[in-house]
Amino acid sequence: MKILFFITSLDVGGAERQVLDLAQRLESQDHQVLIAYLTGAGMLLPKDTSLKTVGFHTAKSLRSLVRSFFLLRKTIKSYKPDVVHSHMVHANLLARLVRLVVFIPRLICTAHSTNEGGGIRMLAYRVTNFLADVTTNVSLDAVKEFEAKRAVKPGKMLMMPNGIDTDRFSFSEALRTKIRDREGVRAGEKIILAVGRFTEAKNYPSLLQAFASLCRSDPDLILWIVGDGALRESLLTLSDSLGISQRVKLFGVREDVAEFYSAADVYALSSLWEGFGLVVAEAMAAERVVVASDCGGVREVVGSEGFLVPPGNSDELAIAIRHALDMDPASAAAMGRRAKQRVLDKYSLDTVVKKWVELYRS
Repeated sequence: MKILFFITSLDVGGAERQVLDLAQRLESQDHQVLIAYLTGAGMLLPKDTSLKTVGFHTAKSLRSLVRSFFLLRKTIKSYKPDVVHSHMVHANLLARLVRLVVFIPRLICTAHSTNEGGGIRMLAYRVTNFLADVTTNVSLDAVKEFEAKRAVKPGKMLMMPNGIDTDRFSFSEALRTKIRDREGVRAGEKIILAVGRFTEAKNYPSLLQAFASLCRSDPDLILWIVGDGALRESLLTLSDSLGISQRVKLFGVREDVAEFYSAADVYALSSLWEGFGLVVAEAMAAERVVVASDCGGVREVVGSEGFLVPPGNSDELAIAIRHALDMDPASAAAMGRRAKQRVLDKYSLDTVVKKWVELYRS
C-alpha cells in the first residue's frame, strides 16, 4: 500500500513524533511511505532514516499557502497514494481542499488535541468534514471536545490512540547509570523529568513553581526538561527569579530522549491541555512514576497507575510530586511495572499500526 502522510510540521512535538513512528513501522512492513510537511526543517527526522520526505517551506502568507496547495496537489498526482493521512489542523484543512481538485482514493484526517484553535478553525473543520472519508482524534476526551465545539457531528469522529514503541521506550538500569553518570548526578539525588515543547499549553511555569516549592525542603532534587521552543528564555528567567537555576537543566531537542526516561525518578506533566499525552505514555512504558495534569486524554492513558492533579495548580502538582518521590522503592517499581503493562495492553505501536492499516483498507 502507498501511504502519504501530510502534517503541518516535522519539528518538535508529540504529533510529529507519532507520525514518524507510524511511518517507520509501516515502512518496515513493506508499505511505501512518503511524508510531506508544510513548515520547519524536519528537525525530528533521524539522521539514518530511509524515509522519503518533502517539505513545502510554507510561510505565514496567503501566497505561500496557495503555493503549498498546488505543491500538495502535484505531490499527490505524482506519488499516486492509496491513502492520504493528514495530521493537525492546517494539514487537515489543506488536504480536504486539495481533494476538490485531485483524486484521493481515501483521505483520513487526524486531530491531535482537545484544542486545535478557536471558533474559526472549528467552523472550518465542520464545513469541510464531507471531504474526508474518516476523521479521528487521539482520545475520547478530545473527540468529545470536538463534538462540543461542533467541529464534527456526534458519532462522526473516531478515537484512534497514539502508539508507543515499547522496545525503544523501556527501562534500562544500564542507561540509567550511563545518563546519570554523564550528567554528574550524585548518589541520593532525585531527577524529575519533563519532555515537550516550550509552549503555553505545556505550562512549564507551573512546573517550575512546584519545583521551587519542593526545593525549599529538599536539597537533592534536580529538574530536567527535554525540549525547546519560543518560551525558552522566559523559562530561564523564571528559573533565575525563583532561585532554582542551578537545579534546572534544559536539554533542548534530543534524538536520545528515550534514554532520559530511565534516568528519571519521577515524570511530571504540567500541561493545561493535551489530546493524548504521548510523553506520559512513554514514561509509563519506561516504568516511571508519573505525576500529570488531569487534562484531555491524560486520565485515559494513566488510569490508576500514576498521580493526577488539576491543571494549572502548582501547589497540587508539588504535593503529588512529593508523594511520588516519597514512595518506597518497591512500591514505585510495582507502579512502574503496572504502568508499562497498561501501555503494552492498550497503546503498543504494533497494535495501533494494525488498527490504522485496517482503517486504511476498510
